[in-house]
Amino acid sequence: MKIWTERPARNDVEAVVRRYFSLLRAGRISEAEQLVEHASVRHVLESLWDGSVGASAEADEASGSRAAGEWEQDLSWLGELGLGDFAWGPAGSHPYVEITYRARTIEVALGFWVKPTDAGWVLAGPSTLW
Repeated sequence: MKIWTERPARNDVEAVVRRYFSLLRAGRISEAEQLVEHASVRHVLESLWDGSVGASAEADEASGSRAAGEWEQDLSWLGELGLGDFAWGPAGSHPYVEITYRARTIEVALGFWVKPTDAGWVLAGPSTLW
């Protein structure tokens, strides 16, 4: 887990979020989990699926899109996700990032929390925001 001795700058936090997301996209889930004080990665992946491929499959059910249960067996869909814009909460400790699927912003965003611990400052999350 990334630990800062002082409260990190926004650019440093956003760099960790970008690294986390790039590891997810590459299917390197366990490595992504090690960057942040992590919530359930299964919940995060399922929410990303529901907001992207799952939503697309509902809109185009007749096309033979994959069933929602397949998201765990074939993570190739992660490669079609991207990061959108970052936003920060008013206190400066909660970054949020929009997620795109095939270059369109989806209804799910990821939220993080920069928090102090006994060891230093860490990035916790992500939460999924609908």
